[in-house]
Amino acid sequence: MKKYEIMFIVKTTIGEDEVKATSKKFQDVLKKDGAKNIEVEEMGQRELAYEIKDCKTGFYFVITCDAEDKAVKEFDRLALIDSNIIRHLIINKEK
Repeated sequence: MKKYEIMFIVKTTIGEDEVKATSKKFQDVLKKDGAKNIEVEEMGQRELAYEIKDCKTGFYFVITCDAEDKAVKEFDRLALIDSNIIRHLIINKEK
């Protein structure tokens, strides 16, 4: 298992309950594929440096976890599809 840091930004145009549901959904994706030591940091709503997909602000989340490549690839695939996530970044902390 490798140590990863995953940052993603959720739209603010959706309700607060849906923001939390989106965060939970992606934590569950990692857990389902065997990720361990999952720590989630909610950084709150922040202004974006530039407009992304017609959004000027977003809710920031940072997840650190130990995971196999399979879990991270599935997270990446689903984050690209999900319309509530406007941007995400996955960093391998071991490199």
